[in-house]
Amino acid sequence: LDAFDYARALERTESFFWSFTDDHLELVKARAYGEQGPDASVSARRALRTALGVLQQLFAPFMPFVAEEVWRWWHPSSVHASAWPQSGPLRAAAGDAGALPGAVAAAVLGEVRRAKSEAKRPLRTEVDRATVTDTAERIAVLEAVADDVCAAGRVSELVTAEGRELAVACELAPEAAA
Repeated sequence: LDAFDYARALERTESFFWSFTDDHLELVKARAYGEQGPDASVSARRALRTALGVLQQLFAPFMPFVAEEVWRWWHPSSVHASAWPQSGPLRAAAGDAGALPGAVAAAVLGEVRRAKSEAKRPLRTEVDRATVTDTAERIAVLEAVADDVCAAGRVSELVTAEGRELAVACELAPEAAA
């Protein structure tokens, strides 16, 4: 927005929105519902609330009336009078990990979805075993978010191995007899 490139700003906001809903929302859903305990649920809900607020602020210049209506459901003042979101506090809250855990989790989840899609199976299909090969750094990050990836991808067993680049092999559960 600083360069007054309306179309590019909207494109980037929409891209972030779809990435958020396709990947990140799915990754935290089980945590938000309390499947990993009450503390994890509170943390996930706070993160989702923060993300929703930022998305509303980012869309406000493009959809002022819709953004205002939704913003007022949970804020007493106007979205248009709110401070523009800053990345500093969000980066500080993420700590040393930054965006890498979300990116790794989303990449693995995307490969699990691809395997289901290529097998012409529904996304709700259980995965008996997913074997993930990637660099040592990314495997370490994946292990920290493995519960979220397994819940989102319906993966029963996640096996990791070091390699040069990301590769995911999925063993899908047998189809139920109709």
